[in-house]
Amino acid sequence: VSGIFETLENEPIRMEELAFKFAVTNINRNRTLMPNTTLTYDIQRINLFDSFEASRRACDQLALGVAAVFGPSHSSSVSAVQSICNALEVPHIQTRWKHPSVDNKDSFYINLYPDYASISRAVLDIVQFYKWKAVTVVYEDATGLIRLQELIKAPSRYSIKIKIRQLPTGSKDARPLLKEMKKGKEFCVIFDCSYQTAADVLKQLLSMGMMTEYYHFFFTTLDLYALDLEPYRYSGVNMTGFRLLNIDNPHVASVMEKWSMERLQAPPKPETVLLDGMMTTEAALMYDAVYLVAAASQRASQITVSSLQCHRHKPWRFGSRFISMFKEAQWNGLTGQIIINKTDGLRKDFDLDIISLKEDGMEKIGVWNSNTGLNLTDSNKDKNTNVTDSMANRTLIVTTILENPYVMYKKSDKPLYGNDRFEGYCLDLLKELSNILGFSYEVKLVSDGKYGAQNDKGEWNGMVRELIDHVADLAVAPLTITYVREKVIDFSKPFMTLGISILYHKPNGTNPGVFSFLNPLSPDIWMYVLLACLGVSCVLFVIIGFSSSSWNRFMLLLCLVGLLLISSSALHSRYICVENRTHELYYNTIIHLLQKSKISTYEKMWAFMSSRKNTALVKNNREGIQRVMTTDYALLMESTSIEYISQRNCNLTQIGGLIDSKGYGVGTPIGSPYRDKVTIAILQLQEEGKLHMMKEKWWRGNGCPEEDSKEASALGVENIGGIFIVLAAGLVLSVFVAIGEFIYRSRKNLDIEEVSVGQCEWHNKY
Repeated sequence: VSGIFETLENEPIRMEELAFKFAVTNINRNRTLMPNTTLTYDIQRINLFDSFEASRRACDQLALGVAAVFGPSHSSSVSAVQSICNALEVPHIQTRWKHPSVDNKDSFYINLYPDYASISRAVLDIVQFYKWKAVTVVYEDATGLIRLQELIKAPSRYSIKIKIRQLPTGSKDARPLLKEMKKGKEFCVIFDCSYQTAADVLKQLLSMGMMTEYYHFFFTTLDLYALDLEPYRYSGVNMTGFRLLNIDNPHVASVMEKWSMERLQAPPKPETVLLDGMMTTEAALMYDAVYLVAAASQRASQITVSSLQCHRHKPWRFGSRFISMFKEAQWNGLTGQIIINKTDGLRKDFDLDIISLKEDGMEKIGVWNSNTGLNLTDSNKDKNTNVTDSMANRTLIVTTILENPYVMYKKSDKPLYGNDRFEGYCLDLLKELSNILGFSYEVKLVSDGKYGAQNDKGEWNGMVRELIDHVADLAVAPLTITYVREKVIDFSKPFMTLGISILYHKPNGTNPGVFSFLNPLSPDIWMYVLLACLGVSCVLFVIIGFSSSSWNRFMLLLCLVGLLLISSSALHSRYICVENRTHELYYNTIIHLLQKSKISTYEKMWAFMSSRKNTALVKNNREGIQRVMTTDYALLMESTSIEYISQRNCNLTQIGGLIDSKGYGVGTPIGSPYRDKVTIAILQLQEEGKLHMMKEKWWRGNGCPEEDSKEASALGVENIGGIFIVLAAGLVLSVFVAIGEFIYRSRKNLDIEEVSVGQCEWHNKY
């Protein structure tokens, strides 16, 4: 056999050439595969990208008489050698990725490197498994776009957004590109590059602060396992890749151990990015290719090699038979089972191990098969491990905000530093979470002192913004779980449920006036009522004058008395309703609740407040509470805050029930691995009753005296005495009217009697 290997000046021998020699030596030492045959080889080295030199060296080797030609690896040189081998019908063995031409009719070659279409499908399956909605593809050269064509075509078939970027070609400095990716919050990245470039990119990712648990980097190189990843093991970064070597096989492990021993005993070589003594995938493929040729040669014992001349175009007479044996042969090598497609000479039915970086190094988390697809076991493994594993010994940045009694400055005569400066419900909650999950934390107040809202441009502020920008890992504060916030950050299960209610000052206890029953109606209305009564009385007086039934007068009297009683009762009920709404109230709340609500009452409230923004809305709860205490102002705020305030200020109280129902949750950046673990810890605290105990600790104040009775008190004379005064005044007035009427009628009757007497005397006289 012959091998053509590319090299650069002043560079060590390529690992593929070392693997070629290593395989031939092992075959000749171990006579089980070729007991009666000795395998010899001829090696030629050429300059990189020199296809003419590759053709000339291939012709020289064919003239010596070879059964197969191995290499080279660069695409232009491969095409030249492959063309010569096809013309002379000598098998050409390839171990590196090569894009097959559409019009390629060559049949005398086999390629042990996994088919690019299969690699592309495997990458797409990984993306779909992790449910990535946005992916950034970073490629080194144009061939990367070919290898990932299945993924690049995905947006037309799946709801995946893909952004394509290219690594700088003239420089190894990728930091400007990485800076753009960091600014654009591109957390799911696929790198298609060589392992040498991957090692440089990893170092620059670390220097850019992108080696965190929020990023997931996937490398398509099959040599990720061979890199020295020690500096990144404890960073928490998600790093995934493929591995073709079946190192779980004892035979493979034995060969790898022999290879490692030979490499370590060899003269010192220049430092590389690989682990000491590690075999690359292309070297393993070269090893398997040599063994595949040996296995085929053993089956074709009567085949002999002959000298071939490139200029004569006379093919090798055993070439067709020998290449058929290659395609029919099956071999379990270092890279798994090797099966060649008889049609195109490409490898089929192979397995790719899915490996991921853990604290113990690269671990196998699943396997992808070209027939059965993806089978990942990592998710099942995580369910069986302790939830504290991924958070233990980590220091998390926690953003919060000053709000009694959640987070407060601790009162002390001595200067305090770090987390000791604060106390409150959220600090106790954070301490309990830390004890359960095993992480350390550093508490920082939000820079702008805001919870997190979206402006007209769609930009966020406050704690939400710090989580979006990954300035903080957790937000432990009275942060309400809302729909709009859930779009940009993740929340744990709520650690406290609450609602919006009204904070108002208690009535001052002053007794209303005896004539306060007149308040429900304006003076004009009362004037109209009096005029109506006068008019009705006059009409009734006229009607009664035409009636001779005396009982009608009695019935009329009963009706008037009943009307008086009903009217007084109705007036009193209206008085009670209006007494609580005598003054105009102003409101303040989470604006989004009222803006988006379709309930008519809330719509009216928002219309009222939006028309009086300068007076109705306040900047924060402190300002609102001050206005409630000093003015006629009703503040809409969280029921938990109202409960805390009313326990410490007995002049304030909650009016009515809850307008809505919501919860406070621990905020995390979207996609954070900490959310589910924090949720489990919160549920544990809830079941143990610790959340309730913490609330009792911080909400219980000195206490306000309870009211004597929760039932409505009976109405006294001071409430409805005015009605009796009006009634008494009416009675007095009626007495005077009756006396006047009596005097008037007496005088009228006297005059009539005098006239009657005069007439009688006149008749008697005359």
